[in-house]
Amino acid sequence: MSTAVADHALLGELFGDAALARHLDAAAEIAAMIRFEAALAEMQGRLGIVPEAAGRSIAATLAETTVAPETLAPGTRAAGVPVPALVAHLRAAIGPPHGGYVHWGATSQDVMDTGLVLRLRDCLDLLEERLEVLLDRLSAAAEAHARLEMAARTRAQVATPTVLGLRIAGWRAPLARCQTRLAELRPRLLVVQLGGAAGTQSVFGAQGVALMEGLAHALGLGCPAKPWHTERDALVELANWLAMVTGLLGRIGGDLILLGRSEIGELAAGTGGGSSTMPQKANPVQAESLVALARQAGAQAGLAQQALLHQEERDSTAWALEWMVLPALLQAAGAALNHATALAGTLTPKPPRMAETLARGGGTVHAEALAFSLAGQIPLPEAQAMVKAAARAVSEHGGSLEAQLAEACRGRGLTAPSAPEGAAAEAAAPLIARSLAEGRGTET
Repeated sequence: MSTAVADHALLGELFGDAALARHLDAAAEIAAMIRFEAALAEMQGRLGIVPEAAGRSIAATLAETTVAPETLAPGTRAAGVPVPALVAHLRAAIGPPHGGYVHWGATSQDVMDTGLVLRLRDCLDLLEERLEVLLDRLSAAAEAHARLEMAARTRAQVATPTVLGLRIAGWRAPLARCQTRLAELRPRLLVVQLGGAAGTQSVFGAQGVALMEGLAHALGLGCPAKPWHTERDALVELANWLAMVTGLLGRIGGDLILLGRSEIGELAAGTGGGSSTMPQKANPVQAESLVALARQAGAQAGLAQQALLHQEERDSTAWALEWMVLPALLQAAGAALNHATALAGTLTPKPPRMAETLARGGGTVHAEALAFSLAGQIPLPEAQAMVKAAARAVSEHGGSLEAQLAEACRGRGLTAPSAPEGAAAEAAAPLIARSLAEGRGTET
């Protein structure tokens, strides 16, 4: 039985991400740490920190070395980290005369933090690819439905006419900004960690910076100005980014749930899930999953903030918190992107239902437009009061807003305004175009 919903045999495909999980499991973590140790030894050999032959031998042997996670579990329980047990295993695998040079001058946090960053790079590559596909699908949908009028809703009430394309562009715009944020985050996050016992690189002497730079180059990572043992801001920034993406996708899920309600039925997406007892049901499973994942990610991001309280030169109470939180956030974002991309590719508007909503209430959805049109003849507050009274009459006695307002206008010698046809589509068209162009990084 799994205690993590992302790894659960029944729930994993709803709330987990198998592709991301391959970068987050124990085998991937060990492989990344071995990669660090191999690159460290090779670079130390080149710089003469350890014998050159030792560096070459260690790097060559470790390139073919694997370690089963279960062999490190007892040592991890004893030390609180897997590195001492791993280093002992690697030194034994290398053997004399070079085995003692494995992990020369490094510390557990160097190995684990750099190993984490290497795996995060793979995770972010995967998430970024998915985000790009989702943005493309939302762009296509926004353009396809740029003139499809529907009711806008504010505070759960029908407000004015809008178009579906503008709603979709509103889903897409902050996700496109998240794409930009990720590009900005990468150089801060994907950097090597090499500080030694307390972040001073004391064992490496004057060659510490050169070793750090060479190791970063060998691993394809950035090189920080100094070791970042206690500086966890980039990891917390990542947690916030993951929660933001997942939250924005949850917003899409929430809109789809509301617009797909039986009594609304203006927009469908996905295939729907069946009920165990009600044959007619098509439950919005993927949209619901988006909302649940967003709520989970928001809570996890708050917990990630606690990792900033990393005291002195190393604090395992804060450090260990990252091991609990980051995998859950990555899996939530990955699963949410999968669901959202599938939904974006199956968006199915129901124009007749949208038209029904716009017509419901005797056309009161056009109240704002009628008030501003009437304001060409009388002051706006007075016009708004007349339209409000006419809308109240429609609510109490039926009929249409235009008819009620026309009667009121005749009594005052005013020309009755008419609801503008297609005004929402005309107004929204440039906004949609500007939004999509901004997301693509093009001129508007």
